Amino acid sequence: MATKICVVGLGYVGLPLACLFSKKHQVSGFDIDPKKISDLKNGFDQTQEVEDLNQYKIEYSNDPQIIKEANFVIVAVPTPITPDRQPDLKPIISASKIVGQNLSRGTIVVYESTVYPGCTEEICLPILEKESGLKFGADFKIGYSPERVNPGDKVHTIDKIYKIVSASDSESLAEVAEVYGSITKIHQASSIKVAEAAKVIENVQRDLNIALMNELALIFDRLKISTKEVIEAAGTKWNFHKYYPGLVGGHCIGVDPYYLTYKAQQLGYEPKVILAGRDINEYMAEFVAKKLSGKLKILVMGLTFKENVPDIRNSKAKELAVKLREQGSEVFGYDPIIKTKADIASNFAVNAVSSWPPKEKFDAVIVFSPHQIFNEEQYNLKNLKAVCSDDAVLFDVKGFYDQAAAEENGFKYLTL
Repeated sequence: MATKICVVGLGYVGLPLACLFSKKHQVSGFDIDPKKISDLKNGFDQTQEVEDLNQYKIEYSNDPQIIKEANFVIVAVPTPITPDRQPDLKPIISASKIVGQNLSRGTIVVYESTVYPGCTEEICLPILEKESGLKFGADFKIGYSPERVNPGDKVHTIDKIYKIVSASDSESLAEVAEVYGSITKIHQASSIKVAEAAKVIENVQRDLNIALMNELALIFDRLKISTKEVIEAAGTKWNFHKYYPGLVGGHCIGVDPYYLTYKAQQLGYEPKVILAGRDINEYMAEFVAKKLSGKLKILVMGLTFKENVPDIRNSKAKELAVKLREQGSEVFGYDPIIKTKADIASNFAVNAVSSWPPKEKFDAVIVFSPHQIFNEEQYNLKNLKAVCSDDAVLFDVKGFYDQAAAEENGFKYLTL
């Protein structure tokens, strides 16, 4: 039987996956957002992850009945956290209900969303059974292949990395391995729980490494020495791994650790190291804000969660703006890769600067997400200083500008 794939959820994960699979298989894509489906049919990718979308033969729909035509369903929906930092399973539960209601006998359902170990079998599987009326094992099977998409990364694309695959039994594992093996290298995990755990600890490890660098930055700030210089010096040792401080946001690193700690707490274990790292990383927005206390007008340049990516989910720029306002500052936001001024104002609660150069004069500028476009002449230090007061501070979070050049242009230069 030919493999007919339906990808459920066409965002940063699902769309590139659907495009890659379409080179080898018959592929359809389902998403609940009719505007997104309309855009995709017209060749427009909101995420800007896929180049020349029209080259891929995919049937897009927001009608869930399209799922019935597939015998291999991939669920790639977000798994965010709630305001109190608990797993928010609503998207994956909703997707499971939709898939279950449209599940054909003989189908394998593979989840790609990042979850805690056990979630696929304990939460999603019962929903599929209930909504479909089918019997797990006899009528359908499940698998798990965690996503490894890094938004904006054109090097580590799906076809150039290892993909972990797992399934509910050896027969379905062989099929999942064959399907994913048609587009990239695979690593077969012995169980779905192992694959779920492997995914979540990838981001836990990165979160902790950044937390260590952030704590060092807090110490070195008091010592009045450059964290970057210290890291560069230490990096001359062969087994030192370079990580740099920063404000950890986005939909993965700042979120996934809470999925594992939630499950650990359910099992009666209180995680110490993971949550300590999270506390440090959550504090960094407040630290940056405190360094600019007393500055009346502040411009934040680059508001997306990371540079060169239009994704604003869980961007720490929003939290930073809140902290600055609490200190009495008037906060302005500018990001040339966010579509509209309204998106900036509504998502970040700042005064949106829609064109460059701005008309206002600022007492401080924070370079939050240093997009490639900021290398253009209009954003050079001379032009940046022209929209600032005489004693303005430049807080260059990721060290985008040269410190000596910034100081020559009249800025007081700060960085992590």
